Amino acid sequence: MRANANDANNWSDRTNRTDRIGRGDGAEPVDRRDRAGRTDAPAPVHWHGHGPCRPSDVRSAIRRAVAGRGRTTGSPYDEEALSDALLVASELTTNAILHGGGITDFDVDVDGPAVRVSVSDRSDRLPVVSDPLDEQGRRRTGGRGWPIVCRLARDVRVYGLPSGGKRITAVVPVS
Repeated sequence: MRANANDANNWSDRTNRTDRIGRGDGAEPVDRRDRAGRTDAPAPVHWHGHGPCRPSDVRSAIRRAVAGRGRTTGSPYDEEALSDALLVASELTTNAILHGGGITDFDVDVDGPAVRVSVSDRSDRLPVVSDPLDEQGRRRTGGRGWPIVCRLARDVRVYGLPSGGKRITAVVPVS
């Protein structure tokens, strides 16, 4: 996990080279060149959303991106792994709403066997793991989202944004 605005800018530069597909339009990427310039590899599938949204919006973007990638490549995805990616998306977006002042932006990329979901919010506060027990030793409700994200994702990074707030990116294998 890193909180580095320079890394966030580098990641953003990489995603800007892919075709942007608007949320819900179902279009296929136009440019099918891989990073080496070959045209035989499908381009990463990318969905982007701005402003307030619901966890279901990000989950729908993941479903559409994974299904679109499957149609493009003919390669199947693992339903259980897709469920993991959807749960990670739900946790990131719910935490942004409850603890981060709301979602300001999200991106979903499917490139190869993994989904990369990024959620930005208004808060500079880093995610924390809460003690599952309160002061009297009783089980707390909630507080399990961040550990779930860290457990299911292959890679999780936290970036501070130059304009304030943060961006959390998680990579979850789906095949």
